[in-house]
Amino acid sequence: MKASYKKYTLNFKRPSGTSRGVLTEKETWFIILEQNGKRGIGECGILRSLSIDDRPDYEEKLKWTCDNIHLGVEQLWQELIEFPSIQFGVEMAFHSLESESPYLLFPSDFTKGKKNISINGLVWMGDEQFMKQQIEEKIQQGFNCIKLKIGAIDFQKELDLLAAIRANFDAETIEIRVDANGAFGANNALSKIIQLSEFKIHSIEQPIKKKQYDSMSVLCLSAPIPIALDEELIGVFGNDDKKALLQKIKPQYIILKPSLVGGFHGTQEWITIAEALNIGWWVTSALESNIGLNAIAQWTFLKNSPMPQGLGTGGLYTNNFAAPLEVFSGTLRYNPEVNWRVNL
Repeated sequence: MKASYKKYTLNFKRPSGTSRGVLTEKETWFIILEQNGKRGIGECGILRSLSIDDRPDYEEKLKWTCDNIHLGVEQLWQELIEFPSIQFGVEMAFHSLESESPYLLFPSDFTKGKKNISINGLVWMGDEQFMKQQIEEKIQQGFNCIKLKIGAIDFQKELDLLAAIRANFDAETIEIRVDANGAFGANNALSKIIQLSEFKIHSIEQPIKKKQYDSMSVLCLSAPIPIALDEELIGVFGNDDKKALLQKIKPQYIILKPSLVGGFHGTQEWITIAEALNIGWWVTSALESNIGLNAIAQWTFLKNSPMPQGLGTGGLYTNNFAAPLEVFSGTLRYNPEVNWRVNL
């Protein structure tokens, strides 16, 4: 088996804002396997400043992985424990190589085009007018679950945006999730969440920065809106540590990005622990290209979660790979009539 890696830069159609800054491009890496005339492709979707494996030796570890591909997927997963995005790329590449087609990793009614995955519509941070425009677009596109990134503009303006949605759509018609990306302070988070609760919010992601365990635990216990952990899960390795974290904080939900938590295997570990503790979950892409998004979506469909997933990011880039993935009326669907076009 021959293994190689390649860097690829994805360009955003328009700058996309989070509380950590505005994104104009996204670097990603691919592991390519070749054996007996077949090809397998896996995406290592690192997010600079967020991924635990955002390290100076990242490319060096990719090279080591390709040089040691003979170790196989299970041993490599263990060896790469501190590099979750590479763990995922390796898993994906092996699944791809072993599959009937490089992009048909988990055949199902989803890949046959018979069933879709319910997803949330993502509203990026920006000025008030830009966010309002996005909200209107998502509702027109048929989304009944909208996720707003908050914490970058004046909080009152964010409340006004939520009020405008609720003036026209009740909670049964439009579910609203908000993601603070850790933007609130531990001392004022509860008062802000109380103000948000007036608008019947489904959940709030990561209201305060990670590793404030006592403060987050108190919020999960006392906040009037269910709290979902996201960044808090990054860099937590091993079943015992994962279980200890969830038992300490007791969130209502966890949000799982396979590229940030160790691929399919790492995500499944979190799901198993969460379900045992009666904690809800959903899966979210982490700005991967359509290659990574495709793998996440196919795997997620098999989990049979009834909740809207965070998988609507395929249309963000000007130079994404042409793929059968389509956003349709608040869902992600796989159109078998559309061919992949990947030049790697």
